[in-house]
Amino acid sequence: MADVKMIATRESYGNTLKALAAEGHDDLVVLDADLAAATKTGMFRKAYPDRHFDCGIAEANMMGVAAGLSTMGYVPFVSSFAMFAAGRAFEQIRNSVAYPHLNVKIGATHGGISVGEDGASHQCCEDFALMRSLPGMTIICPADDVEARAAVRAAVPHALNLIFDVVPHAFGITCAERTAGFDLPHI
Repeated sequence: MADVKMIATRESYGNTLKALAAEGHDDLVVLDADLAAATKTGMFRKAYPDRHFDCGIAEANMMGVAAGLSTMGYVPFVSSFAMFAAGRAFEQIRNSVAYPHLNVKIGATHGGISVGEDGASHQCCEDFALMRSLPGMTIICPADDVEARAAVRAAVPHALNLIFDVVPHAFGITCAERTAGFDLPHI
């Protein structure tokens, strides 16, 4: 395992969004809350600037925009830190995404206390609990970059909450070996 690379799940998140767009998912759009560098959606923005929307530090508004885009047939991936995606925007997710069962994906990075240097205002340990309380919401916490790639790909046809954090590549086996038959339950 000495040759195992430490790849952040958020790197896989950004790379997979870009790959999905390149593969013909023309309905895929990415929204960000002024955190494209941190959530790694900047690589998508560079490749597809007309399909990336920086909503500024306004996560609640961003969820409303994503809900609207979803009703128009787009598949929005909304990206922010877990504290702001699940905490600050909870009411909008509840009323505008979960209750109408819209196809909006929430890529919440920097969960738990992994952002210790940013202080308590950026730490979120309740994001799973908040999102789990919503109807039709599925929570996925990938263990590593392999699972993150598989989760993003599996998420496209489902309304999900995706939680990402930085962890090592687990088990030293390939993505194909680890994710064979990976599918999400229908809720």
